[in-house]
Amino acid sequence: MKKIAFLVGLLLFIISAAFAGTGVKKRRPLPFEYGRVVIDNYAKENHLAPAVFDHWLHRSMYTCRLCHVDIGFAMKANETGIRASDNEKGYYCGSCHNGKDAFSACKESFDREDFVICSLCHAEGENVPRSYDFREFVKGFPKGWLGNGVDWDKAEEQGKISLVDYLEGISIKRAKFVEPEDFELKSQVLSMPDIKFSHRKHTVWNGCEVCHPEIFVGIKKGMTKFSMADLYEGKYCGVCHNSVAFPLLECQRCHREKVQ
Repeated sequence: MKKIAFLVGLLLFIISAAFAGTGVKKRRPLPFEYGRVVIDNYAKENHLAPAVFDHWLHRSMYTCRLCHVDIGFAMKANETGIRASDNEKGYYCGSCHNGKDAFSACKESFDREDFVICSLCHAEGENVPRSYDFREFVKGFPKGWLGNGVDWDKAEEQGKISLVDYLEGISIKRAKFVEPEDFELKSQVLSMPDIKFSHRKHTVWNGCEVCHPEIFVGIKKGMTKFSMADLYEGKYCGVCHNSVAFPLLECQRCHREKVQ
């Protein structure tokens, strides 16, 4: 009986989330589109298509902490205000896209020959061939249910991907820290199991700095109060889950008897 109640509750939750207050069912992004960010602070005014950033490709190589703490990208699209001159000086995308570690990023002034390189990123609405293929890249990766259809945690554990968490000249050397223990959060949703939160899994990608104190106030359990409605508004866990990390519709990944 408990199992039936849980499944019914899960189904109703998924249906309500799919319509998300608009009354119109949202199109689920394709696996290679999940987490994609379109950056258009200044592109159109410079007669360029907006830049397209594929999170799946970059998360397969770098930790979230490296980009959002050391390099300084905001957690939401278009909040960083990246300019071509910033990249050219070695900031933001230019931290890696410098012509050595990866192809050069923007130039403040560019000609027709440079435009070929520009179009590798400035590709929104354009038919730009990619040098990488999502399906080929994740072949043999552990499967997930939604999102990219990849279990990135297991992919990292199995050595399918190796994450860079330090950039010379940008990152600072940090002392090792003791990982906090996993803990349980009491579910406020009828028939849903309690939440098992794994610090270990999150610190691999985020360290401490991505989550504290900007997303979660303080470091003491229970200090930050939130609801599922808050998460679906993109707050707290919803900052990453529903945009880049596995979506909130994968209820069983958090509401479970044991940490997965």
